[in-house]
Amino acid sequence: MIDSTAGVAFDKLAAEYDAQWSDAAIGRHQRSAVWLWMDPLFQEGDRVLDLGCGTGVDADHLMQRGIEVTGIDASREMVRMARARGVDAQHMAIEALGSLKGEFDGAISNFGALNCVSDLETVALALGHLVRKGRHIVICMAGRCCAWEIAYYLLQGNGAKAFRRWNPAGCEASLGVHVEYPSVHRLIRLFRREFRLFRWCGIGLCVPPSYVRAMSETTIARLADVDRSLAHRPIFRFFADHWLLLFERI
Repeated sequence: MIDSTAGVAFDKLAAEYDAQWSDAAIGRHQRSAVWLWMDPLFQEGDRVLDLGCGTGVDADHLMQRGIEVTGIDASREMVRMARARGVDAQHMAIEALGSLKGEFDGAISNFGALNCVSDLETVALALGHLVRKGRHIVICMAGRCCAWEIAYYLLQGNGAKAFRRWNPAGCEASLGVHVEYPSVHRLIRLFRREFRLFRWCGIGLCVPPSYVRAMSETTIARLADVDRSLAHRPIFRFFADHWLLLFERI
């Protein structure tokens, strides 16, 4: 268990995180899109590990379906809020995953927690020891080429932010956290010793990133309807805000 840079940074956001993301229209629709693909993979009675559980929204959703969830997060404040929801959450950085004991029927990591982890191969190996063969992991990470972000910042004349995700070395986020945007091919290579990718799709192709504010809930709902038709398709999925990758333990 360590106090990582990301953990300290997200401590400062914890109190407002749900209001700014989970409960906001953009966050609700992007999260619902993840659940659409995630839910069929886990059944009542399963035990699932949530990496970077945040305030426990995904864990609570799974628990409502009769699934046992163990969450870990590097932010003490996020863990405190997840526990208030009834989640079995532990203060642990994802980098320390190798010290976790137990056996799970699957794992999830939603909305970019793994973008803040530089050594994903070690994470993959640790998950290989924790997740039962034939079961699944669900990973949602910020993608490398978000069409919304490019257009949004180019219109503001900010080319550096428009193309920040393209830097192979990653970049510094506004919170002071180093963030990396690995390609899907790189993620397949990093996880291939333990896992097989069987599907990936876009999350937030037409639904914009959370910093796009001047948009009504009705408009966002309509864009979410379009996403359900397009965001999982080849080519289109590449330009989404997040990429959702579904792996099977081999």
